[in-house]
Amino acid sequence: MMKQIQVLNEHQKWVLTLNFMQKSNQLISGDGHGGGFIVIWSINNNNQWVCSQKIIGHSNQINCLILNNYEDLFISSSHDYTIKFWIKKNEWICQQTITDHTSPVYQISLNDQQDQFISSGSDYKILVIKYSEQSKRWIVIQNIKIDCIGFRLSFINNNLFTFQPQNANLIHFYEMNSECKLFTKSKDITVNQGNDSCSLFPQQFIEDKQVLVSKHDKYVNFIRKTEKDEFKVEQSIQFNTNALFGQLSDDGEYFITWDEQSKEIQIRKYGQE
Repeated sequence: MMKQIQVLNEHQKWVLTLNFMQKSNQLISGDGHGGGFIVIWSINNNNQWVCSQKIIGHSNQINCLILNNYEDLFISSSHDYTIKFWIKKNEWICQQTITDHTSPVYQISLNDQQDQFISSGSDYKILVIKYSEQSKRWIVIQNIKIDCIGFRLSFINNNLFTFQPQNANLIHFYEMNSECKLFTKSKDITVNQGNDSCSLFPQQFIEDKQVLVSKHDKYVNFIRKTEKDEFKVEQSIQFNTNALFGQLSDDGEYFITWDEQSKEIQIRKYGQE
């Protein structure tokens, strides 16, 4: 059973992102305050979460925040049109800011090698951004123009990523060309029809289960990657509202959600039929 053990009150407005750090036992939260605060939480001697650093990260709300595998870098995207890179010195500091988007940046995703990431916003483009060992900077290497906006995208592997349009019944797949090293749309798969107005609840690919979880309107779709690199909607869970937030556990065994209608935290366990 789940039991509430503590309530954290540092934020003054909506908390929009939460990321647990496994290596250092810290928690990063980002909010929808006008200043776009990021709070770093640590465990004290009494086994309680306390604020160890508060950052005015952006000039508007934080939409997405991701950590690299080493947990020495996190990347945040915001309604202020920017993407920021944060590195750990004595404290977390901003190392670089990307300003190529011309509208709110909704979601970002890192590839397996941790040297390339993608971003999407409401400016009808997906940016592909790569880390340069030579300049020690992140550089935009591709600007993919699209005819729709979308809130969800995710790398499947280094050469393949997905994008979920806001108003459609398709998920688009983009594959890297082996010669020019650029991404082009290669295929679509059909999902539930809907018009999704909720920009939170990032797409998530679970390597262990080879499953992509993608929220669309009132549905959460679980999409299996087959041995032949095909993708099939394996299960679709319908809720009664699109104000719906959730995540799979890292091993894909548990799926946790909260939705505005039930106002319940619901936990589902993976089972094979």
